[in-house]
Amino acid sequence: MARRTTSVERALAQHAKTSILLGVDFLPVARNARGAGASAPPQSAPEPLDAPEIEVEVKAPPRERPRAEAAPAPAPALTAAPPPPSDKRAALDELRRRHDAECAHCTCAPPYTQTVFGDGNPDAALMFIGEAPGAEEDKQGVPFVGRAGEKLNEMIRAMGLSRDEVYIANVLKARPPNNATPTPDEAAKCGVWLREQIRVIRPTVIVTLGKPAANYLLDNREAMGAMRGRWHEYRDGDLVIPVMPTFHPAYLLRAYTPENRKKVWSDLKAAMQRVSG
Repeated sequence: MARRTTSVERALAQHAKTSILLGVDFLPVARNARGAGASAPPQSAPEPLDAPEIEVEVKAPPRERPRAEAAPAPAPALTAAPPPPSDKRAALDELRRRHDAECAHCTCAPPYTQTVFGDGNPDAALMFIGEAPGAEEDKQGVPFVGRAGEKLNEMIRAMGLSRDEVYIANVLKARPPNNATPTPDEAAKCGVWLREQIRVIRPTVIVTLGKPAANYLLDNREAMGAMRGRWHEYRDGDLVIPVMPTFHPAYLLRAYTPENRKKVWSDLKAAMQRVSG
């Protein structure tokens, strides 16, 4: 009589290909009440696949701006206490309406198609934060839907999650011209709305994608290599959330080496363990 396939075996099979692409050496299978993956015992990993040559849109260098930094814009006033989970989506919808009408950056930014506010589960335990929308995100109004978004989706699946179980946002809500890196002044003006998103969602863990997002949330100027691989804290009044910086998916596509894939997977494993714990 044939043995029935268990749910664990099905999960392992489902994530095997993604995990190999990321250079991982074990697969997440257990999940807690909020949908976070927990790691399974180490498995003997197959040899990593050779990465295909992938052309990606390379971000333009930062625009030249005066070195004097603007003072952070005042945060929009919302109720200090987090809304109940059933009201979080409504709170985010109202926050988006206010952002589009009032944001000191986006209301004065050069032409763009639409703002890209956020996407995912308002009650997510895990939140990913990047720097700014790109061309495809500007067209669709959803963060991380281009090639970097496809890679992020693979990373999320390798964690044993689906995209609708996490929340994804950027520091800037409007695409910078030529995909330029956000300036400190732009981040200060638009970032106050990200802070309110975080206050509504109150994730257990934040994973920042790339240097600009980590620098903004952690209020530092450290290099990406110095920040990733260790825990930091995001603080906003009474709110304290662990932050794990990791490489942006676009960087991972450009430098698709086993070493970088293993570094990213190490960061994601740490986030999974923190959420599960």
